[in-house]
Amino acid sequence: MSLTRRQVTSAAAAALPLAVVASGPAFAGARRGPRTLYIAGDSTAAQKYADAAPETGWGMALPFFLHQDVVVANHAVNGRSSKSFIDEGRLAAILGVIRPGDLLLVQFGHNDEKSADPTRYTEPWTTYQDCLRQYLDGARARGARPVLATPVERRKFDADGNAAPTHGDYPASMRALGAEERVTLLDIQAQSLALWQRLGVEETKRYFNWTATEQDNTHFNPPGAIAVARLVAAGLLRRRVLARRDVRRLDAEIPESWITWPTA
Repeated sequence: MSLTRRQVTSAAAAALPLAVVASGPAFAGARRGPRTLYIAGDSTAAQKYADAAPETGWGMALPFFLHQDVVVANHAVNGRSSKSFIDEGRLAAILGVIRPGDLLLVQFGHNDEKSADPTRYTEPWTTYQDCLRQYLDGARARGARPVLATPVERRKFDADGNAAPTHGDYPASMRALGAEERVTLLDIQAQSLALWQRLGVEETKRYFNWTATEQDNTHFNPPGAIAVARLVAAGLLRRRVLARRDVRRLDAEIPESWITWPTA
């Protein structure tokens, strides 16, 4: 089954809980001139290079949906959790340059689940939330706006062809933290799960890094990265993090050829 881009966007909106659809306080006009949207996340969002093609992080496609006065600074890195990103000084690097009016978009969960790895593992209802608070507090202290994004879903279907969640309690924990801290949350987990359900078992293979030699149900090919970036951009508009003038092409076809993989 092949969906139009408008259908993809509509399916994402339909999957959102009412609390997520509700508009948060307007912020887009807080600073005139260019702003930077920093991404703190893992391999699902990260920049990929020529040796990894066609694997594509959704952060690579996000600029296609934003006007030039919103600059994307993609700090997402393969294999990182909310904890290891901090421990390696990567959050500190962002906080050293982020300015009032900028945005910090935080998506972790895939590697926080690695219970066998103490350098990355966080427990959903304690250390995961403790780590996420450091991103929120750090951004707010510098006059920037933090935005939480639940982890994008993997490609997994049950025997009846139903898209199945894979992230345990991490999305629920992030939602609870967002409500407690009164911070904007994009429920990318719920939206992507609904999208994979609409696409189905076979069509989703085009969206994930399925090649002649690899069947990867976590990372994206260009169509998947573009689809998830569209969800993120639409969510930023819907939650009034960005204004209509800040976004573009939400209903337009984005050519896969726009994705490029530079040499590392």
